[in-house]
Amino acid sequence: MPAPMNRTVRRALLVTSATLASLALTAPVSLAAPKPSPSPAASGSPSARASASPTGAASVAPPADMSTVGGTRLGQAGTQVALAGGAPVLPKDLTARSWIVADAESGDVLASHNAHWRLPPASTMKMLFADTVLPRFPKNTVHKVDPKDLAGMGEGSSLVGIKEGETYTVHDLWLGVFLRSGNDAVHVLSAMNGGVAATVEQMNEHAGELQALDTHVVSPDGYDAPGQVSSAYDLTLFARSGLQKADFREYCSTVSAKFPGETTKNKKGKTTRGAFEIQNTNRLLSGDYDITQYPGIAGVKNGNTTNAGATFTGVAERNGKVLLVTVMNPSKTDHNEVYKEAATLLDWGFQAAGKVTPVGELVRPQGVRSSAQPGANPSSAVEGGQAGGAGNVSHKPVAGAVAGGGSGGMWVALAISGGLLALLAGGAFLVNRRWPLPDLVRRRR
Repeated sequence: MPAPMNRTVRRALLVTSATLASLALTAPVSLAAPKPSPSPAASGSPSARASASPTGAASVAPPADMSTVGGTRLGQAGTQVALAGGAPVLPKDLTARSWIVADAESGDVLASHNAHWRLPPASTMKMLFADTVLPRFPKNTVHKVDPKDLAGMGEGSSLVGIKEGETYTVHDLWLGVFLRSGNDAVHVLSAMNGGVAATVEQMNEHAGELQALDTHVVSPDGYDAPGQVSSAYDLTLFARSGLQKADFREYCSTVSAKFPGETTKNKKGKTTRGAFEIQNTNRLLSGDYDITQYPGIAGVKNGNTTNAGATFTGVAERNGKVLLVTVMNPSKTDHNEVYKEAATLLDWGFQAAGKVTPVGELVRPQGVRSSAQPGANPSSAVEGGQAGGAGNVSHKPVAGAVAGGGSGGMWVALAISGGLLALLAGGAFLVNRRWPLPDLVRRRR
């Protein structure tokens, strides 16, 4: 791993390069569109900052100098949207501090609100954890849990129910991470990966590779910690990168599964081990008494902590269009509000696609070569196994294990493209080229 100073310098260079590039890319849009109106909270002190407090909580107003990675408008406070003829207006009942709606294929950001506001992410940080650690262990690897594997978990952590002295496969552990958001599963996988500190370092390094420069990881499970922050923009990058991995797609689209229980002995001394059912806590995927499964939903991750409030990143497909949405900390306290606002934004995005001028883009990871032709070999689009774990990229569709009736339809084959940051002749250029990826996920009827 590079030394901390080297990482800091590299991230600073990335910010500078990406800012210059995004200025060149988005200046015409910014000039053509009316300036955004800051939210009421943002109109107070112009020097407000969103850095985490000693308890990890963010300030009540977005900062004046947010990142411009992906476009200058994404660094501006308030809602950013450029409606064209026939485009629907944005929903009026959105209360989230930050949100973003983006086209998963082109990377176009259709609309956003304080996209680069650095806020506590809660368990949506587990997307970065999975994108970093998933490729490191075959899913049939078996691990016996040592008591120290479960040390250091925050009080009140969400748990899947891992027991000391029991053995679990890596597949079991990932089901615990994605379905139950189990911090115990995260800590066991981190222990297998060299420990929490090493895993945190790797996650921060990978965030830099993805150009997710708003993110600072302190705890791999997303538990509230001083200085632990991310943004709606970065969380969307994590989802987009993770969805390139077959295992990631499988786990995040699974509604329910069996999880190993405790080993017991009967009166005759015979050892048995049962199992219990776990269900995905993503309510757009599993549904709830006050919300139905969202049509075409494919994951990806939700979270909720004291400082972060409710957070959610989701991906859904409709009529061949695939959208990513991230919503952070709605102020409205209704049950399942974060999912309701996410569903509203997805509905708007599907109606607005092709009728809005993008206000920015989801940037491409470092190390990804541009591909001039959409039909190029997917494996040639990645250098050195970076940018989403090329070794785990599937060339075949993966069926999501959706339980119950839910909504009909199919998840179509997807390809994702973004922007490649290249330094040429001493200048920064953002090159938009299509880089093909295999089918993401297909839905069973």
